[in-house]
Amino acid sequence: MSGLALDAVSLAQPGDAPPFAPLFAPLTLTVPPGQVTVVMGPSGIGKSTLLAHIAGVLGPDWSARGRVTLDGRDLAGVPAERRRVGLMFQDALLFPHLSVGANLAFGLAPGVRGRAARRAAVEEALRQAGLAGMADRDPASLSGGQSARVALMRTLLARPRALLLDEPFSRLDAALRADLRAFVFAHATAAAIPVLLVTHDAADAAAAGGLVIQLRT
Repeated sequence: MSGLALDAVSLAQPGDAPPFAPLFAPLTLTVPPGQVTVVMGPSGIGKSTLLAHIAGVLGPDWSARGRVTLDGRDLAGVPAERRRVGLMFQDALLFPHLSVGANLAFGLAPGVRGRAARRAAVEEALRQAGLAGMADRDPASLSGGQSARVALMRTLLARPRALLLDEPFSRLDAALRADLRAFVFAHATAAAIPVLLVTHDAADAAAAGGLVIQLRT
């Protein structure tokens, strides 16, 4: 099956004594390629923790139940670097010691080899992001929206098979938020990547145009 699928997934905090005390009720969902599914819920219920679990970066002291598959492959025991799952946060997290172009090059898939091919891929990513000619810029000189676009393109250059978004629009003003949201959704749809978005904003959920899940205890 193509896409990202969760089957009865639940998580418990480190140190919780038996019996298993999940943060939220078991979650089952499927995100088809090119579609955006939204996860909402109160603060502290485990939305970001869920994304960390899917990405394979959740601490080993957490307890997890259920099954996560990506394009039919069970991700249990698969290291984060081999899952091909992209994860974006509230902050762009660009490397401050690298230029904008070098930040993008860092994300290039291993199959892109040779200086010319890598440079061409970076220039095309900048063009798609509306940032043509900015390869040599210092990331500190970018606006919040520009930084977020670079972070997204860096993630997409790695050719992920799924994209997880942890409130990446929350620190932007309303106009910029709508613009970046449309940019992210359009690129993910064009690349046929399943997207799971965590947010508190009803406008994000409405713009996604897909299934909206409310996590509950």
